[in-house]
Amino acid sequence: MALYRFRVTFEDYDDVIREIDVKSNQTFEDLHRAIHKSTGYNPEYPSSFYISNDQWIKGEEITYLPNQKRVDRGVSLMEKVKLLSFIDDPHQKFYYTFNFDRPFDFHVELMKIILDETPGVVYPSVVKSVGEAPKQFGNVPNVPVSPPEGDDFDFLNEMAFGEEDAEDFTEVNEAGEAVEDEEKVADEEEDEFGSDFPEDEGFEDEPKLPHGDDY
Repeated sequence: MALYRFRVTFEDYDDVIREIDVKSNQTFEDLHRAIHKSTGYNPEYPSSFYISNDQWIKGEEITYLPNQKRVDRGVSLMEKVKLLSFIDDPHQKFYYTFNFDRPFDFHVELMKIILDETPGVVYPSVVKSVGEAPKQFGNVPNVPVSPPEGDDFDFLNEMAFGEEDAEDFTEVNEAGEAVEDEEKVADEEEDEFGSDFPEDEGFEDEPKLPHGDDY
C-alpha cells in the first residue's frame, strides 16, 4: 500500500512543523486525528480540509462535525472520503481549518509518495516534529461577558466599591438631577449651627417659691 507523506505547518506559526505518513486508502478524518495527536489538541471540534491550489486558495470542502448549514449544502464528510480520491498532483495542497469557533489554520502539502510501508509501523505515523504547538486556545483573547438582559447591573460590585462607599454617591432623580439626602443635609446643618434649643436632659426644673410670706 502506498503512503503519502504530508508536511503540516501552522499558517501563523511557520516554525512549527509536522511530517506525517498516511496510507493512501485512509481517510481525511485519519489525517485530522493524526495532526492533533502531534499537536496535543483535542480533535473533537468542527473542522474542514479544503482542496487548494499553489496560492492556498480554498476549493472543495471536506468537513468534520458539520453544522446544519454544511449538512444542507451536502459537504463531504471526512470519515467517508479517502485521501487518494483527491490526490491528483505530486505536491497536492490542502488548506485546513481546525475548530471554527477558535480557529487554527494549517497548510498541508504532499511531500512525496512512498511505495512500501515500514513493517510494524501503525499509520498514520508522525515521522518528524519541529517546534512546540501553541496552546489550543491561547490565540483567543478573553472577552468580557455582558450581564444577562433583565438582570440588574450591580454597579458597586462591578466597580469594586463596598456597601460603606454607597453613602458617597448622590442620588439622582428621574430627570437626571442630583438630589441630596434630606436627613444627611439636616444633620450637617445642625452640626454647623448647633441646635436651636438645648436638650432638656441634664437640667433640673427651677424651684418654685411658695405663696404667702416671704422668707
